[in-house]
Amino acid sequence: MNTRLPDPKTSPELFEGILFRRSAAFIIDTIIISIITFVLFVIIAITGVITLGFAWLTFPIIAPIAILSYYALTLGSNSRATFGMQMFDIILAPTKGKPLDGIRALAHPLVYWITIWVFSPLLFIGLFTQRRQLIHDFITSTMMVRRSPMEYQNEQNFHYEEENY
Repeated sequence: MNTRLPDPKTSPELFEGILFRRSAAFIIDTIIISIITFVLFVIIAITGVITLGFAWLTFPIIAPIAILSYYALTLGSNSRATFGMQMFDIILAPTKGKPLDGIRALAHPLVYWITIWVFSPLLFIGLFTQRRQLIHDFITSTMMVRRSPMEYQNEQNFHYEEENY
């Protein structure tokens, strides 16, 4: 594990309530994805009437496309957070030296859904890990941290650097 990672002992504010925040953000994101999926279903249903049923062939792929698109557009953006994660002040951060690219941002939710289906009892692993990481975080070399303490620390470092000049 990278020794430059934030330590919950020296920076507890980055991990404060992180498991609750993740759970609440997941609920918000699920609601948003459900709304997007419903809207797409309605659009395809109407389009199917116009195309004499041809568009209805896309019904099976609507939900996966909605889910992947949502995560790709939100986690893959500069904010590195879905709308639910932004509401609860958390971001997805890499744990290895590489920046968080689009592949890992998309792999994170994919691995999450697979591990939930296969290893759902392992969700409790977050209660016992130092940085409150879950199994899919370890697999994708990521972790969730609070955004606002990081912004505050960066702002303080910036002001300190300004005073030195």
